[in-house]
Amino acid sequence: MVLLIALLFSLVLPNTVFAAEAGVLGIGSSSKENESARTPVPDSFGRDTPRYTVQGFISALGENDYLLASNYLNLSKSDNPTTAVRQFKQALDAGGRFQPDLQLNNTPDGNLTDQLPPSQENVGSISINGKSVPLLLERVVSKKGEQYWQFSNDTLSSIPEVIENTEQTLTSRYTIDSLQDKKLLGYQLSDLVAAVALAIGSFVLTYVLVWLWYHLLKLIYPRVRGVPLPLPDKVILPLAVVIMALILSEIMVYAGVSVTLREPVNRFTEIASWLATTWLLLRVIDAIFTRAVNLSYKKNYIERVSILGLLRKIVKALLLIFAIIVIFGNLGFDLTTGIAALGVGGLALALGAQKTIENLVGSVVVVADSPVRIGDYCKFGTYEGTVVDIGIRSSRVRTLTRTIVTVPNGDFSSMQIENFTSRDMFRFFHQLYLKRTANIDVVFKMVKDLDEFLNKHYLTNQEWNQVNILELRQDCYVIQLQAYINANDVMEFYDKQNVVFVDVLNQVAKYKVEHALPTQQLIVNQAELEHQLKNDVEDKAVADNPEQEIDSSPEPKPDSVDLMKDLEALENAGQAYKREHEEKEDIQQSNQQNDTNKDTVSALARRKLKHIKRSFKRFNVKNN
Repeated sequence: MVLLIALLFSLVLPNTVFAAEAGVLGIGSSSKENESARTPVPDSFGRDTPRYTVQGFISALGENDYLLASNYLNLSKSDNPTTAVRQFKQALDAGGRFQPDLQLNNTPDGNLTDQLPPSQENVGSISINGKSVPLLLERVVSKKGEQYWQFSNDTLSSIPEVIENTEQTLTSRYTIDSLQDKKLLGYQLSDLVAAVALAIGSFVLTYVLVWLWYHLLKLIYPRVRGVPLPLPDKVILPLAVVIMALILSEIMVYAGVSVTLREPVNRFTEIASWLATTWLLLRVIDAIFTRAVNLSYKKNYIERVSILGLLRKIVKALLLIFAIIVIFGNLGFDLTTGIAALGVGGLALALGAQKTIENLVGSVVVVADSPVRIGDYCKFGTYEGTVVDIGIRSSRVRTLTRTIVTVPNGDFSSMQIENFTSRDMFRFFHQLYLKRTANIDVVFKMVKDLDEFLNKHYLTNQEWNQVNILELRQDCYVIQLQAYINANDVMEFYDKQNVVFVDVLNQVAKYKVEHALPTQQLIVNQAELEHQLKNDVEDKAVADNPEQEIDSSPEPKPDSVDLMKDLEALENAGQAYKREHEEKEDIQQSNQQNDTNKDTVSALARRKLKHIKRSFKRFNVKNN
């Protein structure tokens, strides 16, 4: 897909000169005074630099404007411009190879560090049947003082000798007659068909070869090294694209594809190769760091996992930045001035991105100081959970409710963090509540025995094991048990704690002591209760028999004795209930238990009231 997109670009923009200064990107430019001092008069044909000269010449050939193309050749007065251009194009089609655009110098002075004279520049070569001619540019000074670059006369004079023994190219040899002299998008249709066929065929062949090589290596590597192949099969596709992009240029030269199509395709093929190389390196980086993380877990170097995760992201970011710079440079953008301009705007950028820089520094602090690592259970602020990732800008923590909390590293590094995973042991800390009715000698002996029992228990260690009487309350003895248990995580601790619980309770069961239960005290005003019950009975009687007058004389009726007996029985029941619950006292006075006991009294009172009402009704019937 990358190659086809590159080929599409080359077809849509066949005659475009891709070289551009940084000012095209809007990222800085030199002052007009310095520019006019260096190049007083810009060349009308764009021959100011070696790169512009090569690209302008190929663009003129693509338009079949041989007269325009002759302006890029340093011809003598006796040379025929059209013939010279046609012979030069024939030689380039047969075996011409220009250097990649990134390697072509883009300054008016050219490359002054090579071994050539300052006025010459090597931009490629022509190799045909064992004969090789360097493609040289030379700087020409016109009568008006203008300076520009042209293909040297020495190179052009060698062209007729080189093309004497040229043979018909594969493209022209196997082209269908119906495709001859037909053009599409300004190119020969035969060259387009050949380029597409070569691209698809070379990719398929390369992919098959790389696939076979990978699986053969996957079989041989474990037998030689004794471990599985560390590279995943995801590297097959990017590696095939890289190899195909590197060999496609030579294949197109061998097939004789026209230089006017070959150079744009080569330019974008090189971009595709850089993209595929970046893709391949990203896969390799993932494989390397994944292997390093697995080794860290295997050797119990947990602190390295967070560092490796941060390094992986930094390496990937640097690789992508480098790839972007190379790709833009290959497109012809001169980023040197633009990168220098970034230094001027760096201060303004830093002021606008203070929080981002703070988070970046915070990520370095979190990784370097290692208060937590990936996989640790910690508490910070109002949250607690397991750290799942420490990124460049933020860290992510999974809470107990399985949600993800994202915390900026700038804030995370400044928080008070409690790391539970760093515990080397877990604390067993609980209390027993015994009734005060227990014999103090028995309680004291039990405390001594429990202390010795915890100290010798197979699940506890010798860090701090102690059983003591913590507090003497008015309703119970408070016995405190403390010990430390070795465990790798909280789940293992809970399992071991259950065992210690059962063993301790079995030891307590051997002594004549009772566990104190939650108690409460209920105070009942007996006179007020009797008065309330009597009023309720009278109101009920009046409601049932409104025409009958109730005798309120102090003389008791025949059945009034039974009523008084019922009231007396109710009083006795209330006092018995009070005595019963006064014995069940405990230090924990729960509101819920209070409500329960009150409901019990109310239910008892309602049952007695119903009984009194039935007695009073029988009394009224007898009177009637």
